[in-house]
Amino acid sequence: MLYEKSCGAVVYRKSHGNIEILLIKHVNSGHWSFPKGHVEKFETEEQTALREIKEETGIDVIIDTSFREIVSYTPKKDIKKDVIYFIGKATSFDYVPQQGEISEIRWVDIGYASTILTYENDKMIVGKARNIIKNRI
Repeated sequence: MLYEKSCGAVVYRKSHGNIEILLIKHVNSGHWSFPKGHVEKFETEEQTALREIKEETGIDVIIDTSFREIVSYTPKKDIKKDVIYFIGKATSFDYVPQQGEISEIRWVDIGYASTILTYENDKMIVGKARNIIKNRI
């Protein structure tokens, strides 16, 4: 069995008194999720999350590694994948979707995110991140 590892984050900002998180829609599958991607050689998990968020969205963030959640699944036969999620505070807000990878990006109210997210695992991550983010703002 092959093993894959990706890292990303629930990226948040405060806008007009509300907490919003950044969601991306993938070109190939059309699913809504968080920015994330494969760990490259010699990268830390935090470095991977920062790089992938910047590549996929153009947004800069500050990663909080005290929140670290792992989602494990099997995307294809004989492949096990772990995705490590952190929370990340956006320090820039204007996004540019990565051409060929991301078809759409949205800032959405954190309470509304679970109605857009495709996968139950991602909805669970938002639930866990919500209280921590509220305490950070």
